[in-house]
Amino acid sequence: MVKTIGNPLSWLAGQVGNAGAHVADVTTHLGAGDSYAEPEVQRITTDDLAEALRKGFEDFGAMRTDVIFIGLIYPIAGLLLAFLAFNEDLMHLVFPVMSGFALIGPFAAIGLYEMSRRRELTGEASWFAALQLTRSPAFGAVFVLGLLHLVIFMVWVAVADLIYSTTLGPEPPASAGAFLDALTLTGAGWTMIVIGVAVGAVFAALVLATSVVSFPMLLDRNVGIPVAIATSIEVARKNPVTIGIWGLIVALSLVIGSLPALLGLIIVMPVLGHATWHLYRRAVK
Repeated sequence: MVKTIGNPLSWLAGQVGNAGAHVADVTTHLGAGDSYAEPEVQRITTDDLAEALRKGFEDFGAMRTDVIFIGLIYPIAGLLLAFLAFNEDLMHLVFPVMSGFALIGPFAAIGLYEMSRRRELTGEASWFAALQLTRSPAFGAVFVLGLLHLVIFMVWVAVADLIYSTTLGPEPPASAGAFLDALTLTGAGWTMIVIGVAVGAVFAALVLATSVVSFPMLLDRNVGIPVAIATSIEVARKNPVTIGIWGLIVALSLVIGSLPALLGLIIVMPVLGHATWHLYRRAVK
């Protein structure tokens, strides 16, 4: 039978159905069976981070055209978020929205994990491997975990809006210049910066701990979401300094990649995505 491509609504409905089935399956199998046994977490060092980044660059070099094609998704999505914020009188949320995009980055990079996984298994891969991921039995689990990260992102934006309302708000800024002046030249503005950065760091740490290996693990092993998240947290607990350094590397790379006009993310995001797969392979036996 010839396979055809359905419309986006049909595809989304199918993924939601698969996600619901996965939730039911996870609930049924909690704590049961070898495939849900706790994986063995290993100690990692900065040498492992360097090796993961080296292999990430290697994957990027080997699949450069394909990876750049996929990488265009990230800057386009970021610019779209900024455009919506500017045109909906939500100027004060531009930075929270842009920085918060990193909260859903682990889900957005699943195609890159799959490309690295395929290349590790077969020696070659292409963007077609990433597109085929939607047919994978693991995609339902990945989709559910991605929805969880989307919720965290939405909560972060809501909290950022509340922080603005209680410091510089509640009225939206009159212009970009007025907002920058209020942000940098007033006590309320600096209060907003300090609180915003502190709260944002908490959200970032939460996502880092729960996703540093969870998404790659769901693609690689027959485990449920609770096991994947628990393993990711255990990796962070067992290697707090190393994972903290990894978080700083990711944050600084995203800042650098945001210049100019987010175009650097075309390279930064693919390299980080591939490197995350290799970090998972070194962190979980």
